[in-house]
Amino acid sequence: MSDGTAASTASLLPHGAPDDSGALLFLQTVRRMGVGGLGDAYAVSLLIGAFGLSFRRPLVLTRALMAELARASQRSIMIAPSCCCRMTLAESILLGAVATAREQPAAAHRRLRQLCGVDRALGILSSAQAVAQAFADLGRPIEAA
Repeated sequence: MSDGTAASTASLLPHGAPDDSGALLFLQTVRRMGVGGLGDAYAVSLLIGAFGLSFRRPLVLTRALMAELARASQRSIMIAPSCCCRMTLAESILLGAVATAREQPAAAHRRLRQLCGVDRALGILSSAQAVAQAFADLGRPIEAA
């Protein structure tokens, strides 16, 4: 790999993927839904494997978050392939927003506005809070890196 390619990769994927199991599960689910659509079977399989029979709540809420992001965003949200061990800037912002949505809603709202290029992102924020609560309730809290 040439130095130019390494620099290009570093600029596209500036952040390492999270070690936290809840955050990594959320990231993988978002990536799969981003590529395969809201009904992606692999995303469903990830959540079934993690949450067992309680998978429906985090699945439905993650789908709602993704749909709200697609509806409200004025910018393209770049996601990396699901096999990638690094994150894009957009993924990092989204993960940070979801991780802080319950305890620091104002900071999460700022991040979501930045991510989507909008003045208000209250619908996205409420979806992010619901996803964070669902993951936490089922023993896999999404924690900031």
